[in-house]
Amino acid sequence: MLGRRKHRKDVAFAEAKVGVSCGLAWTEAGGTTLPVESTVCDGDGEVTITGNLGEVMKESARIAISYLRSIQGEYRFREIGKSDFHIHVPEGAIPKDGPSAGVAIAVSLLSTLCGKPPKSGVAMTGELTLTGRVLPIGGLKEKMLAAIRAGMEKVILPEDNRGDWEELDADVRSAVSVEFVDRAVAAFALLFGEEILRGDG
Repeated sequence: MLGRRKHRKDVAFAEAKVGVSCGLAWTEAGGTTLPVESTVCDGDGEVTITGNLGEVMKESARIAISYLRSIQGEYRFREIGKSDFHIHVPEGAIPKDGPSAGVAIAVSLLSTLCGKPPKSGVAMTGELTLTGRVLPIGGLKEKMLAAIRAGMEKVILPEDNRGDWEELDADVRSAVSVEFVDRAVAAFALLFGEEILRGDG
């Protein structure tokens, strides 16, 4: 009766996939899920970033790669060396920018490097620094509603957004569980477990 659906519903990934993470973004129309895909191959250290991304998000991708280079001795993943990376955020017709995808980009890259998918049903948001700190984000309510619409079971949030979370309506807070992190390694542990850490043996 209302005619053709004009906006499709966000859909969570049906299964965990290597190299794919789920970020959250704020848009003028509200919040939306932000899938991030990545691949890696031998090369000359080239980084390709596609998906109609703004300069701030491109900087987040470069920061994520530099951070992973700095911690590669701690994790069971291929030596980065001069690997070529391709990071892609689908739906290229929609411009995307902002620093809050940093953690999602790092998770996608770590998944690719380890050959292990992150846990399914988990979305994340947070700005990443070169030293692995997770900084707070804006548009929390809109992003949480996007996660709920997409059927996410859990959302990883920056620790400094805890106060904002507690101010959200009770029906939003009861619809999805959250984990707060102040370091990227804490997000990695939640999504991959401890088995990706490099042991003494």
